[in-house]
Amino acid sequence: MLRGFAFAACLTSFAAAAAEFVPGVDDLPLMPGLEANAAASTAFETPTGRIVEAEAQGRGVSEAEVRRFYAGTLPALGWKRVDDRRYDRAGERLSLGFAQRQGQLVVRFDIRPR
Repeated sequence: MLRGFAFAACLTSFAAAAAEFVPGVDDLPLMPGLEANAAASTAFETPTGRIVEAEAQGRGVSEAEVRRFYAGTLPALGWKRVDDRRYDRAGERLSLGFAQRQGQLVVRFDIRPR
């Protein structure tokens, strides 16, 4: 019985982690190991499309891991790879930016009309 409980707890944990998204983008998953910085996020609509600027950070996460995660995840969500930091979908461009701050990798998500 304890094994069943541990398995169910693991599934619940996984489901909760999978439900996290980049702030302002309800269909852009936040990579496990990154934590959203809601204070650094902005989203609004313009006549030509939405503009979203969001930020997340994580310790022990590399830029290469983040690029690999999104290269594997974004095509299933309709994004087409332009290069290892840019993706296009339905008239929008998603750009990923990277920086180091206080020992953490900071990832910037920028969505703008193309």
